[in-house]
Amino acid sequence: MERGLESYRKVFVRIALLYPLWTEEYGSISKFARKAGKWPPLNLAYLAAYAEAMGHEVCIIDGEAQEISIEQIGERVKAFGAELIGITATTPFYHIATQLAAHLKSIMDAPVVIGGPHVSVLREKAFLPPFDYAFIKEADTSWQHFLNAITYGGNINDVRGIMFRVNHHPYFTGDATTFSDINRVPFPARHLLKNHLYRLGTMRGTKRFTTIMTVRGCPFDCIFCSTNVFGKDTRRRTPALVIEEMKWCVKHIGTEHFMFLDDTLTMHRKHILEICERMIDAKLSVTFEGSTRANLVDEALISKMVEAGLVRISFGLESVDETIRQTMKKNVPLESYVAANQITNRYGVETLNSCMIGLPGETRETVRKTLAFLRQSREIKQANISIAVPYPGTELFDLAKRGEMGLKLMTEDFSKYRRYNAAVLTVGDLTPNDLMQIQNEAFASIYLAPWRWLPMIHKSGLAGAWLTLKRLIRCLWTGKTQYLTNRQLGI
Repeated sequence: MERGLESYRKVFVRIALLYPLWTEEYGSISKFARKAGKWPPLNLAYLAAYAEAMGHEVCIIDGEAQEISIEQIGERVKAFGAELIGITATTPFYHIATQLAAHLKSIMDAPVVIGGPHVSVLREKAFLPPFDYAFIKEADTSWQHFLNAITYGGNINDVRGIMFRVNHHPYFTGDATTFSDINRVPFPARHLLKNHLYRLGTMRGTKRFTTIMTVRGCPFDCIFCSTNVFGKDTRRRTPALVIEEMKWCVKHIGTEHFMFLDDTLTMHRKHILEICERMIDAKLSVTFEGSTRANLVDEALISKMVEAGLVRISFGLESVDETIRQTMKKNVPLESYVAANQITNRYGVETLNSCMIGLPGETRETVRKTLAFLRQSREIKQANISIAVPYPGTELFDLAKRGEMGLKLMTEDFSKYRRYNAAVLTVGDLTPNDLMQIQNEAFASIYLAPWRWLPMIHKSGLAGAWLTLKRLIRCLWTGKTQYLTNRQLGI
């Protein structure tokens, strides 16, 4: 029979939803990582909202925001008297979720469930012994059915979208039905979060912020992204409902800034325009930011977004090498980035251009081309260099596993699958160590440009500025670089 079901079959009234501390993994730059990565766990807040609506008592413990250890989380979960425990985790920090689950099992007798993109992709491989149940892909429907089954003695086998064990072997009940009408999703239970801990630096000062989502799904085919959770079909919430949620956040938790989590904020032009119009009419007096593609903005759109409160936007530039751009299937003309940055600069919008090294076909020469483009374009005030990570579920992972396009996957230790100060691919003759060193030198090259200092300080604070300064000093003090020449770096 399924593991532990009989012993746990009772009315669950106390549910603890957990997000463990992960930035400690970054060592010397953990404080900087925490400053950039302390976001409200919106997925847990959604699950909490469903559970509360069904009469359960719920707590959310964000170990990252509260800066508490696995042992401290365990103490709080035990004090709460949790009868069901849920944990979420992404790929590079899944081992931390596993450690947390194992610790909880050692001090409590309560079932532990796991969800998130990593287990949704790897399924049986990620369904490790400390977990009693796993939720695959979207959990809107499966979570509600699961709670009903364990509360009222229903048949757990009828709950689609979950995994448990039968005779010690993983058993998957089959994919849950896609939750097509996301207007029926309740507002996240943000009242269970310690909202005063979520603060974000902007060009207009540090603000209390929260995350919000208006669209699920992404139709694009970038080889470094996965659509395994929300899928390729896009589903939109009505703008009126979005504004209602924003009003609640402003009134009840003092939100000053919203971070839109939509994969491509301006993909549906009429949708985002109506949201902006309603924000203006509602006189929300907030700021906001999001990510999109450079070819999906224009002056009229940016003008309206700025009127509504847009202060920051991100574009995925990745690489300027045309062969790499074709390989990664980004399909955004390079000239779109120049034009888009010119528009956002005219309207005073802080603009981040994200670049990525280590994609198929990468060489020192292709990195040099990208750096030259960034150095020569004064329109680009902010840029970022990450290392391509072959996350499970992406085409990049499949290519690396097969050893195609000059790629070699060096490890499947997912704790090393991080974008900064870590690399797991050999790309042509570039080893992981090469890529990490090139990342440091390239980052220094970007922020040698004085016109980028002020935006960087506003975004990353003094700690981030000090980290950048140390990188610059290292390059200038040595007078030479190991992987890229001074001329290529622009020094």
